[in-house]
Amino acid sequence: MTGRFTVVGIGPGDPELMTIKAARLIAAADVVAYHAGVRKQSHARRIAADVIPAGAVEEELRYPVTTGTTNHPGGYVGAMADFYESCAVRLARHLDAGRDVVLLAEGDPLFYGSSMYLHDRFGEVYDTEVVPGVPAFAAATATISTPLVRQSDVLTVLPGTLPEPELARRLADTDAAIIMKLGRTFPAVRSALEQAGRLDGAWYVERASQPEERWLPVADVDPESVPYFSLVVVPGDTAHATSRVRLRHGLDEAVEVAPEPAAELLVVGLGPGPDGWLTPEVSAALAEVDHVVGYGPYVERVPQRAGLTRHASGNTVEVDRARIALDLARAGERVAVVSGGDAGVFGMAAAVFEAADDAAYADVSIRVLPGLSAVQAVAARAGAPIGGDFAVVSLSDRLKPWAVVERRLRAIAEADLVLAIYNPASRSRTSQVATAQEVLLEHRKPDTVVVVGRDVGRAEESLTVTTLAELDPASIDMKCLLIIGASGTRVSPAGVWTPRFVDA
Repeated sequence: MTGRFTVVGIGPGDPELMTIKAARLIAAADVVAYHAGVRKQSHARRIAADVIPAGAVEEELRYPVTTGTTNHPGGYVGAMADFYESCAVRLARHLDAGRDVVLLAEGDPLFYGSSMYLHDRFGEVYDTEVVPGVPAFAAATATISTPLVRQSDVLTVLPGTLPEPELARRLADTDAAIIMKLGRTFPAVRSALEQAGRLDGAWYVERASQPEERWLPVADVDPESVPYFSLVVVPGDTAHATSRVRLRHGLDEAVEVAPEPAAELLVVGLGPGPDGWLTPEVSAALAEVDHVVGYGPYVERVPQRAGLTRHASGNTVEVDRARIALDLARAGERVAVVSGGDAGVFGMAAAVFEAADDAAYADVSIRVLPGLSAVQAVAARAGAPIGGDFAVVSLSDRLKPWAVVERRLRAIAEADLVLAIYNPASRSRTSQVATAQEVLLEHRKPDTVVVVGRDVGRAEESLTVTTLAELDPASIDMKCLLIIGASGTRVSPAGVWTPRFVDA
């Protein structure tokens, strides 16, 4: 019979934080394995030293590289992959010989732990078990004696290795946070906290629960003194969670709006995706506002900075989202509502004006800043398919009956206009493209040119030129925009184009 492989969490450093079960399994093990840093003693072995049985075989798994460089042809990833394979071979010999193996894991085994890579390799081959341990962040919050989250606060755990803008965005979007993997990343982490407005109140904890433990405000930390065994705790600040912004959202019962003069509300288009397609006017406006309101993926595209509060919401609450922005502007806050593409083309501009029709917002002025639209981006990639008269239609029937969509499609087809189709399909709308194709073929020739742009401007971009008859509706999804040519639209070696002239 083969042995049993058990990964045991032994806590953050204090041996007394090991669980009774962890100590029992270590004491009964035939083989005790543990990781060790380059030219360093194993922290895991030090923690469990008093319970490792004298007769146990010890397997030290020493990393080939941690924060240094490597001459491995596969780089760091290749070196670590080979390392874990060699560790698996070493431990498998014991398991195959019938010896039980316990692998020590600092903190919790499945929380940024190296042990998970061996567990992945052994899980379907041997009898395995994982014993949870006290994670380092739990010890850190106990050290500073500050509640991490309360009631419905959201906790986000972040690696300090994230790009600084992404780290700042995520810090701004959560109530509480734990930031792991510091060391050389600390300067960027501190900067991200400052950009997110979360530096004040953030705590740095080093070697939590260990004899060398220390803690102090992040703002007071010397970046040169930060080891890998450290983390940042950003408590769910009550002042942050119940700020006047949340009050104006209606997230609390009391709504108190400061008697400040109303500010201008900006509605801006971010373009279809790439930063290079963001207009200088919009970029300058976003640098000046204090609040950004919009659909989550669009809000994420706005760089986080100090003093900026982000208000992300779902995809079907446009008018509610507009009211949030109007309430903020009415209270004197500088606010921008963001849309993908151009805000005036199936974007947030119309929703803002719809909500602003309420007399309560009579003193809020609205200014719309244009953005590059998706139809322009797809057309440019194809050539000049909208060089002549064209129409734009959304196939979504969420805000209008499908009968209206069909009537408009027929009118456009009869008028021989180039047609750009937004929102052709979604997870819940899979039949509209096929129906639209049938309607258009009643008036258009089968060889009518069709351009399908998917994720234009992004890394996954693709452009397909086909015909109306050969268009495969099953290949169309929410990431696509279609351009249906007119009778005069042509395909040449240079691209797809529609003449400016029309023969009588």
